[in-house]
Amino acid sequence: MASAQTGRTLFFFEKPSAMRQLQRFFRAPTTVCVAAEGHLLAAEEPGAIRAEWKPWRFEALPIAVERIPVAYARSRSGASHAGKVEAIRAALAGVDRVIIATDPGREGSMIAWEVLEHLGYRGRVDRLKLGALDEVSIRRAFAALAREPDSGERDYAAYLEALCRRYEDWHLGLNGTRAMSLRLRPPAFREPWRFGGVQTPTLAILADLERRIRDFVPRDFFKIALPVEAEGGAALTLWHAPKERIFAREEAEAIREAASAWAGPLAVAQRDVRRPPPRLFSKDTLARRCAKRFGWDPQVTAGYAQDLYDRGFLSYPRTESEHLPEAQAGDAALVVAAAAGILGLPPDLAPGPDAIVVRRGPRGHYVRDPGEHHAIVPLRKVPRPGEVGPEAWRLWDLVARSFIAAHLPDGIDARTTVSAQVATPLGPKRFAVTGSVVRAPGWRALYGAEAEDDDPVPGKARQDDEPAAGRLPPLRDGAPARALDARVETARTEPPRRITRGELPVVMGRLVDQVEDPALKRALENPVNPNEPKGLGTAATRDAVLPKLVKSRYVALARGKDPAIEVTEAGLAFIDAVRRVFPAYGDPVGRAVFEADLAEIGRATTRAEAARRAEEFCRRTRGRLDALIAAVAGADRLAVEGAPSPAPGRAPTPAMIAFATALAARKGVRLPRGLKTSAAVCRGFLDAHAERREAPPPGETRPPTPAMLRFAQALAREKALDGLPPEVEIDHAACRRFLDAHAARSTGSEPRAKPVDRSRGKRGSDGTAAPRRTRRPRAVRRTADAGSVPP
Repeated sequence: MASAQTGRTLFFFEKPSAMRQLQRFFRAPTTVCVAAEGHLLAAEEPGAIRAEWKPWRFEALPIAVERIPVAYARSRSGASHAGKVEAIRAALAGVDRVIIATDPGREGSMIAWEVLEHLGYRGRVDRLKLGALDEVSIRRAFAALAREPDSGERDYAAYLEALCRRYEDWHLGLNGTRAMSLRLRPPAFREPWRFGGVQTPTLAILADLERRIRDFVPRDFFKIALPVEAEGGAALTLWHAPKERIFAREEAEAIREAASAWAGPLAVAQRDVRRPPPRLFSKDTLARRCAKRFGWDPQVTAGYAQDLYDRGFLSYPRTESEHLPEAQAGDAALVVAAAAGILGLPPDLAPGPDAIVVRRGPRGHYVRDPGEHHAIVPLRKVPRPGEVGPEAWRLWDLVARSFIAAHLPDGIDARTTVSAQVATPLGPKRFAVTGSVVRAPGWRALYGAEAEDDDPVPGKARQDDEPAAGRLPPLRDGAPARALDARVETARTEPPRRITRGELPVVMGRLVDQVEDPALKRALENPVNPNEPKGLGTAATRDAVLPKLVKSRYVALARGKDPAIEVTEAGLAFIDAVRRVFPAYGDPVGRAVFEADLAEIGRATTRAEAARRAEEFCRRTRGRLDALIAAVAGADRLAVEGAPSPAPGRAPTPAMIAFATALAARKGVRLPRGLKTSAAVCRGFLDAHAERREAPPPGETRPPTPAMLRFAQALAREKALDGLPPEVEIDHAACRRFLDAHAARSTGSEPRAKPVDRSRGKRGSDGTAAPRRTRRPRAVRRTADAGSVPP
């Protein structure tokens, strides 16, 4: 689009709320503002590109294009964005400079650039990077814009990185899902096997953990308690609980016997232990804390944080960093004062400029370069009572207290350790106990009883606590003591903990904590920013992975405030198939390294360099795609025993549970986990076992459709029946007879129309029609691949 040299400038925003925040600072006849409200363009469906790509046929794979055509996206209400795009086209008339003011990051850049590319705009483009929407941050952003004449060039590189990510998502999701479903999916699983560049290795992490949990065999281990009496009659109990656990009872008994006769001096060591405040919040750690404390889904947390950002109360929330730039240390006193004032904190918890503690370096809170976006912090603008909803206030309060705590003194504990060396036939053994007293609460006074220790590493077994006592009697170093007795106590090893919904984004971002191999840990180091090791996905996209895995029935969520994630049989079978056919896609570390290479596109300093890197990436993507299809073509279908995957949902009826229990007892098989709480698990078990074992005549084993079952359940409730008969749950003909009988009585006259099987005609994970014999998932939101990847 040609642009007249009139000096007009267009500001391109992501949301009207942000546009209103900035319009307070500039209003001129030569300035025009537009707001996109999300992605306005979406990638075309394969069937719309070529008619032969609409059916699911393995012979048509791979489906690959040089440039993904785009169409107008739709709003949540279903309205087309065509009008908004055309309004932006009109606004661009006569504009020779565009300032992109969308949210910082790749997605924000793409929202604007995809429209500008689609409309053919060729004028100057600059990037306004808004880390926050308060007045101070906005003025700083404009000052930075004036100092960066090439901001548009670098932002175009970020756009191309986002475009390449979607290019890969579109091609891998489309081809991988069809190939795996058509060629490798066992008959026991009816849902399509959805495939994705990030979700598949994420599932691999969960599947590996699931295998370790299922294969875990608990073992008894032993600790030895040694009650002793010291001078003056002081009594306490020492413990021998080494990190290298004692699994042989004979060894424990030998130590106990020697300890029971012990007498000698006690070693008493006292020292002060400093406890610095925890790190500031990144998007993932904030999601984890809110899940643990409030039970929020990470996407709920992200929504509240985004709203607070849009209103100028929080800094940009989609960040991977837990640090602040050193240049912002001077703002701390004013922000603390504003937050402490609205929270009503006493003076000792609202330090003034002279009492502010600034911790610098990687172990502190301020570093030279915190990355693309710094940690989530409050701003000088604070929400007044009633200005935000109660949930948003809880989130702001959590972030504000974290920031204030980061500038308060360390907590100090006086720690006393009492120990004794006992000679045994197995060598000298140490018995000890530790007691701690708070000498100075420091930052912990801000939280009171809610002060939390560091969160454990997700997916790891719980660590044994050091033997501790609430209070220790006063003792001097070297005080003589003697054993009163000694006993062996038995404990049991525990399996690794399942990763929870709130922890998964942290696991994806800090993959380095999940690996033990030193070589793999080195591979995950990030030389560009050592504080942010390589991980899976981006902070902006990790929240969306778990819903996709749940929808695909690869995982199920347990109950609880922050539910644990359990991998289903379908998820385990899918990962087994991926690793058998194309191991690279089931390797989380390899994927993290691959994504780090992808991020290099966004670090290009010129448009030409970014285009060259993007072209090379797309070429590699098409090569990987060809290799994947070839590998699937030469592989055998995976043989899996068992029922289809469990899925979250309603509980089964008592009749279903009774039927399943009878089948299991008669055939000598175990009921699957979750059968008594999930109707999907129970129905899957009945489908797999009742049909095969009862051997009904051909043509009568087809299960009822979901629509028929919903209709039958509604009729059962209407007629106050005690659930559905078990055969109705699993047999199409029986369900048909039930509907005919009860629907006719319900109307009092003619039978109701035959229920429609609405599973027909739904679309697969790539948005195209699924095979006729496969139950179709609902259409998913289209991905936008606006503009064009460089050829």
